[in-house]
Amino acid sequence: MPRESFFKNRWRSIGFAFKGLFLLIRTEASIKIQFFIALVMTALGFYLDISLTEWCLQFLAIGLVMGVEGLNTSVEKLADYVQPEYDTKIGLIKDISAGAVMVVSIAGAIVGLLIYLPKIF
Repeated sequence: MPRESFFKNRWRSIGFAFKGLFLLIRTEASIKIQFFIALVMTALGFYLDISLTEWCLQFLAIGLVMGVEGLNTSVEKLADYVQPEYDTKIGLIKDISAGAVMVVSIAGAIVGLLIYLPKIF
């Protein structure tokens, strides 16, 4: 069986990643909300003409929140697959994963406040 080329393998991996991204956006309510907020914040950034550094911080915050939310969704799906019945240990794992999303969401909100409050007031 011949091995695939490095580039063909990477291209396939990118395809799987986009498939996962679109699946996440289509099926998860929390990501839909976060995606909408990201669009609003991006529009607000254009409207208030934020600096390049502020754009970088904003997109880093958006990427972190949405990325960690994707990982949280993966943990929850895997936990439900491994143990479909209620289990306190699985519940603890899911709570910790959700807590990680809360940490980056709070940090993202603080970044947004630091960028936009001075421009609004």
